[in-house]
Amino acid sequence: MTLDLLREHGTPLERQVFTWKDLVREPISKLDDEAFTRVRLIVAGAVEQAAVRFQHVAVSFGAEHRILLADLRRVEHHQATLLRWLQPADQSALETSIAVAQAAVEVGAQIARCEPDPYVAQALRLGLLEDFDHLYRLAALMDRLEGRDANAILQSYTDIRPGRPTAAQHRAPEDDLRRWYDRSATAPATKLHARVAGAIAYQARDHYLDVGPTFADPVARQLYAELASVKEQHVTQCESLVDPNETWLEKWLLHEAAEVHVYWGCMCSESNPRVRAVWDRFLAYELEHLRIVRELFEKTEMRDASEVVPAVLTEPLAFTGERAFIREVLASEVELGAAGTEFVPRDAESRATQTYRAQLAREGSPSETVAADYRWSPGTELADPRIRDASILPPPLKATGT
Repeated sequence: MTLDLLREHGTPLERQVFTWKDLVREPISKLDDEAFTRVRLIVAGAVEQAAVRFQHVAVSFGAEHRILLADLRRVEHHQATLLRWLQPADQSALETSIAVAQAAVEVGAQIARCEPDPYVAQALRLGLLEDFDHLYRLAALMDRLEGRDANAILQSYTDIRPGRPTAAQHRAPEDDLRRWYDRSATAPATKLHARVAGAIAYQARDHYLDVGPTFADPVARQLYAELASVKEQHVTQCESLVDPNETWLEKWLLHEAAEVHVYWGCMCSESNPRVRAVWDRFLAYELEHLRIVRELFEKTEMRDASEVVPAVLTEPLAFTGERAFIREVLASEVELGAAGTEFVPRDAESRATQTYRAQLAREGSPSETVAADYRWSPGTELADPRIRDASILPPPLKATGT
């Protein structure tokens, strides 16, 4: 897809309007819809939220454009609202957490596999293996609290097995900083990947912080606190990959391009016609946003936007299972860690990280506790005696005469 399509397919800003019924639609089904429909909603919502956060901050740098920022930001907010309200109404907080982790794993795996910069790809794989283990710990929590199988949400797209142990993921802050890419020499895909990965990490961090306090189980509460802390590390890593020398207009342009990239992938891969219509509509919205910001960038900075964003998006995000790639990375890099900006074997991590990790785990590790003696097997509900025991089931109905 060429970005010249902006002029042909963008929806004018004045027509990007909503009603309350338009914003709050019938949600998808957590069981009948494909798991990747939910993954798309999570990822697109994360990128929208990242755009809104950026545009709030951008007012400090471009006060002369505050009206335009407010106009676009309000549309982005309503897009995020519509996507959030499409989530299944009967989905529990823990089921949502498992879906958020699946989104981080599968989309993180795809962008890591496609990333052209070897160093950035390594950073993305580091986060991937850690998200993969978070999914395993959340599946163990579901088994602990409810005796249920997380695969009902995952639909067999994503393995449930340990990754890099969550207890070993905690690093001193300086060891989560990475070398930033060179804005003048880096492929546009790398710039988009860093933003998409950062948006997903930020959303997962906020989700774990919001959901964790709602549990009564003390191990669940501690586990969510631990996962939120690691996701804060992932946000730090992704943000540090971005060249700080980019101008604020350059960053704005890249945020809009990232949204176009995600919506295009959502539209191309969606199996639910009702949701696909949303992707088609929002892609048209984002093409117009990108056109507006591109013209503003070129007028203000006197530079061609093709220096910053790709003239052609060659491949959409596929939103398909990455099981083979994840298993390959797991087999070869599970013992990897970081020291400073470099990736090193875990036994070569810094003294600062070792001290920090030991302090956190001084009174125990919730991620280790929750998964003690847990090994995933299919059909947990059928194997769990609490559910299998006929004594807890209602008595059969008696036949009545006629």
